[in-house]
This record gives sequence, C-alpha cells and structure tokens, in this order.
Amino acid sequence: MLTMTRDIATYAGAALTCKRGATAIEYGLIAAGIAVAIITVVSTLGGYLSTDFGTVATALKPS
Repeated sequence: MLTMTRDIATYAGAALTCKRGATAIEYGLIAAGIAVAIITVVSTLGGYLSTDFGTVATALKPS
C-alpha cells in the first residue's frame, strides 16, 4: 500500500510540474483567436465586395 501511495504522489508531482499540456492549450487558444479574427475580416470584406460588385454589375447593364 505504501508503494502505491508513493507512486501516486510521484505521478501527481510530475503532472503538476509538466508544462506541455498548458502550452498546447495556450497554442490552441491563440489559434482559435486568429481563426475568429480571420472569419470576422473575411465576412466584413465579403459584404463590401458584394456591394461593390453589385454596383459594377448595375453600371454595366445595357440601357
């Protein structure tokens, strides 16, 4: 029983000092933030481009 308790304590101590999981989560959050920014910019530009192309299409219609 003492050996199992010591093994659990060793594992818990190693898990608390490991930074790989935290780094992966941080990179995931950064990637999610960048994705949200890209989606926002593309959506906004898409609306402007749609309006501009509509204006050009209207101007090019034969009278």
